[in-house]
Amino acid sequence: MEVIVMSPIEREIQHCLKVLHAGGTILYPTDTIWGIGCDATNEVAVAKIFRIKQRMDQKSLIILLDEAEKLNDYVSNIPEIAWDLLKHVDTPLTIVYQEAKNLAKNVIAEDGSVAIRIVKNEFCRKLIRKFGTPIVSTSANISGSTPPMAFRNIVREIIQGVEYVVDESLEQVHELKPSRIIKLEQNGEFRIIRN
Repeated sequence: MEVIVMSPIEREIQHCLKVLHAGGTILYPTDTIWGIGCDATNEVAVAKIFRIKQRMDQKSLIILLDEAEKLNDYVSNIPEIAWDLLKHVDTPLTIVYQEAKNLAKNVIAEDGSVAIRIVKNEFCRKLIRKFGTPIVSTSANISGSTPPMAFRNIVREIIQGVEYVVDESLEQVHELKPSRIIKLEQNGEFRIIRN
């Protein structure tokens, strides 16, 4: 009988997929800082994240995709400037798009917009690709407190609040800060929300 040996990344992805498919929440390393995640199309799962963070649900959340080509599935109208930004920016960039679709209502802001980042790190890309759906990514902190820059700084309430915690050895973040956020306006202009 052949024994299949999984890499640490593959093993963690399998654990995360079970939890995400069951509508659970995960604590995982992203391309920026540690995040709390869930299925971005599952309203009940998203509500759990608001509870864990003790955050009002009027605030929108960032979602992650593994490739830019999938943006059309979740945004009705993508301005040309967005494609230019995605092509030329090499640091983590979250773009707020107008006219979100096919996502949980509580991921979308009151004005109908959604914040999406295309991730480049291996763990997130593989996880999202295998899951087949965008994943929420919000900083692993209680709302109002400083986002933790490393796993060791995450408070116990967050760790105990999620259904699964990814092995901290997968922390490979070099850019220890939240992503830059740019909001695309209806008129084709954009403004920087967080630099």
